[in-house]
Amino acid sequence: MSEKEGTISALMTEDRRYAPAAEFTSHANWSDPEVYQRALGDPEGFWSEMARAIDWFEDWDTVLEWDPPTTKWFLGARVNVSYNCVDRHLKTWRKNKAAIIWEGEPGDTRVLTYQELYREVNRCAAAMRRLGVQKGDRVALYLGMVPELPIAMLACARLGAPHTVVFGGFSPESLRDRIVDCHAKLLVTADGAWRRGKVVDLKGNADRALEGCPSIENVLVVNRVAPPEQASMVEGRDRWWHDEMDASGTDTVEPESLDSEHPLYILYTSGTTGKPKGLLHTTGGYLVGVHTTAKYVFDLKDEDTYWCAADVGWVTGHSYIVYGPLSNGASSIMYEGAPDYPGKNRFWQIIEKYRANILYTAPTAIRAFMKWGAEHPAGHDLSSLRLLGTVGEPINPEAWVWYRDNIGSGRTPVVDTWWQTETGMTLITPLPGMTVLKPGSATFPFPGVEADIVDEAGESVPLGGGGYLVLKRPWPAMARTIWGDAERWYDQYWSQFPGIYFTGDGAKRDEDGYFWLLGRVDDVLNVAGHRIGTMEVESALVSHPSVAEAAVIGINHEIKGQAIGAFVTLRGDQAASPELITELKLHVGEKIGPIARPDTLIPTGELPKTRSGKIMRRLLRDVAEGRVVGDTTTLQDPGVLDAIKDKYEETE
Repeated sequence: MSEKEGTISALMTEDRRYAPAAEFTSHANWSDPEVYQRALGDPEGFWSEMARAIDWFEDWDTVLEWDPPTTKWFLGARVNVSYNCVDRHLKTWRKNKAAIIWEGEPGDTRVLTYQELYREVNRCAAAMRRLGVQKGDRVALYLGMVPELPIAMLACARLGAPHTVVFGGFSPESLRDRIVDCHAKLLVTADGAWRRGKVVDLKGNADRALEGCPSIENVLVVNRVAPPEQASMVEGRDRWWHDEMDASGTDTVEPESLDSEHPLYILYTSGTTGKPKGLLHTTGGYLVGVHTTAKYVFDLKDEDTYWCAADVGWVTGHSYIVYGPLSNGASSIMYEGAPDYPGKNRFWQIIEKYRANILYTAPTAIRAFMKWGAEHPAGHDLSSLRLLGTVGEPINPEAWVWYRDNIGSGRTPVVDTWWQTETGMTLITPLPGMTVLKPGSATFPFPGVEADIVDEAGESVPLGGGGYLVLKRPWPAMARTIWGDAERWYDQYWSQFPGIYFTGDGAKRDEDGYFWLLGRVDDVLNVAGHRIGTMEVESALVSHPSVAEAAVIGINHEIKGQAIGAFVTLRGDQAASPELITELKLHVGEKIGPIARPDTLIPTGELPKTRSGKIMRRLLRDVAEGRVVGDTTTLQDPGVLDAIKDKYEETE
């Protein structure tokens, strides 16, 4: 992916700049760039300093032990994440502060103060202990976005029982595979979850999954959607959450004093082999990483109301809805439903209602907001917002600017963050009190993080070049291994460049040292010997005023090797026409170069997305290659794919 191989530069021509406002900088948690040099000169000393913000039962003997791919942080220390997220705040005025502000899709609400969260976490931990859960046992959590999910996570952390959260949109097969892989002892689920006014049958899915899960001894069921008598409960196995919580009464469970490297959670992410990878995150280092980044990337203040609009089923929710914000004593909003139900202004209603100060969401959501129209946010008072963030995939400059102008009223910083399930914490990100922002760039590595861009030989690429994004030093929140498969952990992340973590992402670095993420390497196209990032083409398409969102794939081509296929959704009432299709193809050629001009361009009403907003490009490739379409169980609306298939076949 080096310049010699023909990498096409398109994104780095962006010339808009946004310096931090003096008023923001004057109150920022970090505003002195010296922090970068301090962390670079003594990274272990820097992370040791950051770790002092955590309450430890016993101090560490050694900050870091590193023998790639084996990494251990804060050796000898003992700590508990639940204690740091709940108990320690009871010693301060925060005990009466809102910890979780919950908005249900039907409009029901619940606010848990830190004192109330402490009570619920203890009752849940007591119930789990009665059901035989001990330190080291695995607990599976299959829930919608309800307060019981972070309560159960914190109860597991209290007991030292690693949890695996399974996204509520996953199929019974996906749930079963994860439970079987980690040998979970207890499952926590619900009778259902609300989504766009309909009930997702979580309990039915769980029952089907458990037909092949002999390790599960008990099931706790949250009553969310219907009277309890309507639920199908298996006698001797299934128990109502509310009954078990009532049985706990006012019981308290002392938090386990855990080794810093004790497993905290296993989170499964998709793999190229089709078998999910269970990334293992441990306790002390993870907590230090997410606590530090939550505080400084989002500039968290005690008076802030913070909203990360991700799902707790993904790592973003683990790190920046639950553990990062709560360890900082923040007020964290949770929303159960879809951003367009019952109307396309639901997000803006929530921000106005709770006077949210920080919003962290995905580029796919932002592009959907663009498509729906600026009139929706314009109809609400969003003046409380002081900082915006993006996460999940690279954001194109036009969406970045639209987000800042229409949601942030043209005044808020936008922190475009890059990280992964594997990294546990944000690694490349602006610091809003000091970074001059470039739309579309995640800017610089967080202090204490050493990122680089290398060529195929592992040599660092000069400024202005592109290549593979790697990490040359360990960071506290990194995954330690793949659960039960250390060989896969090594092969996938450490074997390509020995002693260096390979992210699997392509990136470029401009002459000023800013990082521009291009997406997964397997999303890099090879067109007639030229390597073109799908994100580059998507960004060029979305920069056209008629396009709201785009997904680009490679299609096998007997001459070029790969041809470029593009699927676009148009803004507003914009009509698709042969003239517009030609115009869009030419627009890409003008923005990037003729070699990047799409061979096929299909306008479509929607793109196939998971409930978390991720575009399922592999399904688009299945359609384009005429293959049997793969698993669609995680799609938000499987019908979208049928419509795309019909449109694609019309063009052939």
